[in-house]
Amino acid sequence: MTRRIAVVPHTHWDREWYDPFQTFRLKLVRLVDDLLDQMERDSSYRHFMLDGQLAVIDDYLEIRPENEERLRALASAGRLSVGPWYILMDEFLVSGETIVRNLQAGIQRGTAFGGVMEVGYLPDMFGHIAQMPQILSEAGFEHTVVWRGVPSSVDRTAFRWESPDGSAVRAEYLVAGYGNGAALPNDAKALVRRLHALLEEFDQFIGPDDPLLLMNGTDHHRPQAWLGRVVAEANQLQGELELAITSLPDYLAHVPDQPLPTHSGELRSGARSNLLMGVGSNRVDVKQAAARAERSLERMAEPLSALFLPPHARPDAFLDLAWTLMIRNSAHDSICACSTDDVVDAVLHRYAEARHIGEGLAEEALAAVAKSMGSSGPLAVNPTARERSGMVELVVTASGEAGPDVQVLSERYGLPGSFTLDGETVRNMLGLIQGARIDADSYVTDVSLAEDEDGIEITVVIGTEPRDGVPVEEIKRELYTRLTARPDTQVRMVLDQPPVRRILARQHQVPGFGWAHFDPSPLEHPVSVLEATTDGGPPGHGAVTATNGLVTVVVDPVEGTFSLDGVPGYGRLVDSGDHGDTYNYSPPAVDSVVDRPDGVAITIDERGPVRVKITITSTFTWPDRIDETTKARVGGHPVEVVTSLELRADEPIVRVRSRFVNPSRDHRVRVELPLPEPATTSRAECAFTVVERGLTAEGRPDEFGTPTFPSRRFVSSGGLTVVHDGLLEYELVDIDATGSGGPAARTLALTLLRSTGMLSRLGMATRPLPAGPMTPLEGPQMLGPIDVSYALAVSEIDPFAMADDVLVPLATSASFGGGDRPDRGSALTVRGAEVSAVRRQAGQLEVRVFNPEPSATQVELPGRSGWLVDLRGRPIVPFEGTFELRAQGIATARLDGD
Repeated sequence: MTRRIAVVPHTHWDREWYDPFQTFRLKLVRLVDDLLDQMERDSSYRHFMLDGQLAVIDDYLEIRPENEERLRALASAGRLSVGPWYILMDEFLVSGETIVRNLQAGIQRGTAFGGVMEVGYLPDMFGHIAQMPQILSEAGFEHTVVWRGVPSSVDRTAFRWESPDGSAVRAEYLVAGYGNGAALPNDAKALVRRLHALLEEFDQFIGPDDPLLLMNGTDHHRPQAWLGRVVAEANQLQGELELAITSLPDYLAHVPDQPLPTHSGELRSGARSNLLMGVGSNRVDVKQAAARAERSLERMAEPLSALFLPPHARPDAFLDLAWTLMIRNSAHDSICACSTDDVVDAVLHRYAEARHIGEGLAEEALAAVAKSMGSSGPLAVNPTARERSGMVELVVTASGEAGPDVQVLSERYGLPGSFTLDGETVRNMLGLIQGARIDADSYVTDVSLAEDEDGIEITVVIGTEPRDGVPVEEIKRELYTRLTARPDTQVRMVLDQPPVRRILARQHQVPGFGWAHFDPSPLEHPVSVLEATTDGGPPGHGAVTATNGLVTVVVDPVEGTFSLDGVPGYGRLVDSGDHGDTYNYSPPAVDSVVDRPDGVAITIDERGPVRVKITITSTFTWPDRIDETTKARVGGHPVEVVTSLELRADEPIVRVRSRFVNPSRDHRVRVELPLPEPATTSRAECAFTVVERGLTAEGRPDEFGTPTFPSRRFVSSGGLTVVHDGLLEYELVDIDATGSGGPAARTLALTLLRSTGMLSRLGMATRPLPAGPMTPLEGPQMLGPIDVSYALAVSEIDPFAMADDVLVPLATSASFGGGDRPDRGSALTVRGAEVSAVRRQAGQLEVRVFNPEPSATQVELPGRSGWLVDLRGRPIVPFEGTFELRAQGIATARLDGD
């Protein structure tokens, strides 16, 4: 029987990696120029796949716009496969919403070229998320192609891959990667010999009559121009193998219909290919920048703009630009930061631009809410779906006592009165005021100018919030004009500034996606602090206790750690050597671990009743670097780590922030967090779900199975929940194998910093062979300021609600009244599921939700109707007020009206 050999010519195009984007684009333009010429003159070169991502086309057409019609003609004729992704992203280090927008952007852009390839192509991601089959199914895909992360339990080149909700796709497994047919010989006999060798190599994975998928390409691979001729000659030479240049969809349309093994959940195994398990902890600055940019768009700018701005003011173009920046940064070599310093600088710049857009749009939307309020005064806006209370910080006019439920941070006396100055002094003083803002707490809210024969009088009213339309610059110009005409005149300044206070209070409940005027809630569990001094010792050297009745924190003055509800040892910093690279952690041959400070000082910064803040200053001596000859840590640097603990009234959460200036190279810093109960598993947020993982990871001699895992915003284990801001890597450690229930962990280690000086390295203990170019780098050493934040809870708590409270606090603004919005209300109510996105799509309000629970739920949108749609926007079923969402399901609702 003749065996089919499907030859798929392609290139795998890393947009930026060991060279910057523009350097790679030079090569891309040359490649596509030649490809177009080749395919137009040689019909035997039937097909080429442009790596499953539309970014390569846009990057090319930015330089060669005149060739768009040539690309479109080849794609429309089925000879060029494009998409479906806009870019080949990493799946674990970006949000689920980023993955969805990436796929949607690719599909939308692909319509200009006759549509995208109907295969979810995932050739080089560093593992795959559990919900990827559902995402692909929701976009209408039945097939995917994967390489990394497939476990040893999969023993053939195809399997049925299921998401937690039961959605499934057929997964084609590239056992030897996306380059198993790269650099084919320019000789038919040699090609046939190569094919027989490959069939023998893959014998354990494919049946005797199964077709072989030959991926003719690899990283930045140029087309082999003679391929059509050699394939034809090989077919003429023998009859055992039938070769055809084809596409992935065509190959998959003709695979045998046979039962397949099933794998459920994420793919994170290093059993047959490198998973590159350390990319979640290198360049922590990139991961933090990604988390903050994602929040600014997904949780603030999009929902606030969609719900509170009128149609003519909606910032669609700005949001599109911000999402383009985010999607480009999601490329695996970009977000993973396993790239040169120039590339990482560009990634950080793109994240900063996206965040600036998000923050600016959120401010505009908040200002619109304030302007529309019917009555004046401070207000709180809740950008999340849950009705909730929370601490707010406000500047208010000081009148009388602050009250028992309010904490005063600072107070400033008012400045009523007047004084007379000469014209030149006034000119210089006003020149320092740019616009209506004086400082963070003071704004000019009104200004007027009057003149008579005795001189000029300026009246300035100063308030705590900005006000639109204050003619500061106009008055300044008018004053300068009059002073020019009367240079010797006296100017009388009349200032009206009431006394103000900066306060903390716990805002009463604010509806989900709603607003409420400032209404301080009585404190049911006020927080207090007690300092104990050692016998005859000075302050700052005894234990400090803070409690609110929900959780108690005791700071150890010797270790610099703290206990939570009697469990000691939280916050212990462990510094150890790292002789790895940007892809993998690897311990040095001779390590020295520093886990005790040389000295500790404690200060109490705030004493309640709304918030207590305690600062722990710990001094360590960390080794300088790893000596390349001895492979041992050498030298020493003093380093001061300043850790602040924050405990708030009516919350069981302890917020932690650590800052230091990193002086050392080649090391890893983790914080150890004891588990209240021994644990055999962890539960970590991943895209659209929570994933349960054990204590081990599958690997092989070429890549040790390091059980460090990623989490999106939180991880829970053994009664501890950790919410973090871009600190993606954790590991369950301190394994006790003596218990009756088998091995169990007693500690969760959260990686704060991993410093390395190599893009890739040879001879590591955890990965002997390089994963990329062995290029020395300075950036990944992360010398300089480090600022990390996380939060802890040791009581029963909803981790999604905790993540919202910690990372997406209530926003505040102030209104001068005059609008028609009531004092309290909601623009949208969503109950029964977690909300991933609220945005406008073609003018309609679109809400994406997911159910992370093991049972079905009713999603409620009171007073709303519309259609559930798939990820291509195609209608599925109408709904009226509510719809059922399966366990672990994702749904997108388009709402009528509004």
